[in-house]
Amino acid sequence: MNSQYAAPDEPQTVSIRCSINRAVCVRLSDPVRDDPDCSHYTVEADAPGLKARVDGVTAWIWDADLVPFLAQLAPDFRGWDGERVWQTNDRDLTVTAAFRSGGHVALTWTLRPWRGPTNSWEATITTWLEAGEQMAALASEVHQLLRPEHPG
Repeated sequence: MNSQYAAPDEPQTVSIRCSINRAVCVRLSDPVRDDPDCSHYTVEADAPGLKARVDGVTAWIWDADLVPFLAQLAPDFRGWDGERVWQTNDRDLTVTAAFRSGGHVALTWTLRPWRGPTNSWEATITTWLEAGEQMAALASEVHQLLRPEHPG
């Protein structure tokens, strides 16, 4: 596993650290595969003064999930206009991708628990990654975490 994204002592975790501020991090962890069509995982967002966590985020083994969304960003290393948005069916995780100058992608991660009271809380942080190779590595790491038995 690429050490930038997954700590060697935590094989069930993918950590996405911001290249601009290393204190900003999103972690995907603890996948549970109790159904052949999906797995459930935890998303944590950490930044100075912020700690947020949503458990039980669902990853469906379909084309419309996080893995293909991230994989589609990697070949567009020359950039795109506007924002690309993905969210879970339950809307507990939304990821917005925007291409920025200098060949970087800003990934904005919004966590909002759907199992609690409506609009109880929401947390948003942005991680910056290099377009192309770092995006491809991230897509591969997330694939290994959420869909290890399915071809990528």
